Amino acid sequence: MIPIVLVGAAGRMGRAVEQAVEGSPGFVIRARVDRAASHPAGASGWSADVAGVLEAGDVAVEFSDPEACAALATLCAQRGAGLVSGTTGLDPAQDEVVRSAARRVAMVRGANFSLGVAVLRRALRTALAALPPGWDVEIVERHHRLKADSPSGTALALAGDAAAARGGEGGEPRFGRGKGRTGPRAAGEIGVHSVRGGTWVGDHTVLLAGEGEWLELRHVAQDRLAFAHGALAAARFVAGAAPGLYTLEDVLATGSGPQ
Repeated sequence: MIPIVLVGAAGRMGRAVEQAVEGSPGFVIRARVDRAASHPAGASGWSADVAGVLEAGDVAVEFSDPEACAALATLCAQRGAGLVSGTTGLDPAQDEVVRSAARRVAMVRGANFSLGVAVLRRALRTALAALPPGWDVEIVERHHRLKADSPSGTALALAGDAAAARGGEGGEPRFGRGKGRTGPRAAGEIGVHSVRGGTWVGDHTVLLAGEGEWLELRHVAQDRLAFAHGALAAARFVAGAAPGLYTLEDVLATGSGPQ
């Protein structure tokens, strides 16, 4: 049995992971940690709770916030526990903390743990490799009204994939179009647009527009269980992996996908 320490247990994704574990053999949730149950805010609150339960051989699964993610990564490295992290929006210093910790233990990070999104990213790279370089790329993401960050980590990952496929052309993505006479679209620009409302779980569309034709690649998540099962696949991978920082594509490449 793979022992899971679930961090952010009371959140939407925490509850989804709990539900996924109930129907997935080979896992047991050994401890549940949630800031709301004890500490009002801050990474110190997370650390104090996790420090009391995290042991060598555990896999911490967290969907929390950047400050807590960095603190948890350090603790995992100290205790010899693996980490599956779905937190996005880390600043450069927090990102470096996680990368440093991954030199000592196995970690999987992802902006989105959906198998379908992994395929969407592959499809985008394949499409851009086949299309003329003059085609425009626009990314539109929709999420529920309570989502705290914008744009989504998945949208940023898709923008990064598009930029890499174009050899870095276009520079940083353009977020939104502004108001008024903003001028024509710059060549090579990658547009990223965010929509918030209702209870959308996750909807990502990539529009590829050429002269007189266009192509749409889209992924829609209808239930957070799609992400939860991907997180468990990552936990299964981490439990047997060497130290390092991995992605969901690394997980899928080994055949450790959702079962």
